[in-house]
Amino acid sequence: MAAMISKKKLTYPISDSLRKYLENHDRETRLPLNYSDLLRYDNSIPLYDNKGDDTLWETVFYPQEDMKEIYQSLKKIYSELKAAGDIGVMQHLFIDRVDICTYGNTQPFRVRIQNRINDNFDYFYIKNADASRIYGLELEHLLSPNRINYLVDGKTLVEEHIAGIPGDKFIKDHLKDNTLNEIRLAKEFVKFNERCFVRLLGDMHSSNFVIDVTPDFEEIHYRIRAIDFDQQSYEGRRSIYLPQYFKQNNPLIELGLRHMTPETVRQYQKEERSLIANRVKSAHLAIDELLDAMASDHISPTDNVISLGEDLARFYGDKRFKECRSMGDMLKLSLEQLLPSGAVTPPSFPPENPPDI
Repeated sequence: MAAMISKKKLTYPISDSLRKYLENHDRETRLPLNYSDLLRYDNSIPLYDNKGDDTLWETVFYPQEDMKEIYQSLKKIYSELKAAGDIGVMQHLFIDRVDICTYGNTQPFRVRIQNRINDNFDYFYIKNADASRIYGLELEHLLSPNRINYLVDGKTLVEEHIAGIPGDKFIKDHLKDNTLNEIRLAKEFVKFNERCFVRLLGDMHSSNFVIDVTPDFEEIHYRIRAIDFDQQSYEGRRSIYLPQYFKQNNPLIELGLRHMTPETVRQYQKEERSLIANRVKSAHLAIDELLDAMASDHISPTDNVISLGEDLARFYGDKRFKECRSMGDMLKLSLEQLLPSGAVTPPSFPPENPPDI
């Protein structure tokens, strides 16, 4: 049977145990406005990119009597996100634009903030808080090579912008670049694939990650970074937690086929698992606390928990996965496989008989 992704993911509220974790780790703070305040706009226009294509975002406009207060509050939120509330960073900043993504389930707002002196700009996002996404953000912060800044206030979630070229745009416009280091990019995709599978982050097709390109004095380095965390430990099929199964990612998989042997792929997979294991050890107190909250939380339909448990039990040869009662329990067992006593052979890459996702 072909693996299928739920057409619309359910949104889950923040539980008391997760809220306590956020408070303990300074993620919960009092913000000067919440998501619902940004819904007070009275007009909007479509936003087009520099090629004239519709971005599917709309720029919103606020009544004059509200705009000054809203924009000042947005600058304060940015200072909280980037400078621990130091209002000195606000002196030369102004809000250039506020956009809303009307096609998304949660309709997030994106704020563009600009520096008057040098015209540099940055983005941040204000969204309805979803427990799945918050778990995904925190796990990314703890288990990946990337640090993540975000804040929560009640039902409002504020996220920093994750810089990089969108995966689908990179595949379309940059795979033929003369400067492209195909081997390094293929290696990074293998490592990204492994990170997603181990920490059960699903739905990583090319529209849901960016590629951060860093030129060095001899080579170009690539880092693939997830930008959508809504499918953290939600779906019930193992294949959905492996980016290698998504047909949108096939051009990246083909790079691996051209440049890597199965032995090389296996080496990179084991290297990444070792790195994740080291992060688990170094942040074990925070990870244990987060997974305890997640184990007692309801962030996926029961049918998905049962189905994924059966899939992972078959893959790992460990019947304990079928006994899991929550996605938090499932993730605990998944991370246990990184330990020497639980080490297993990573999934084959590329898959022999990939499902149609």
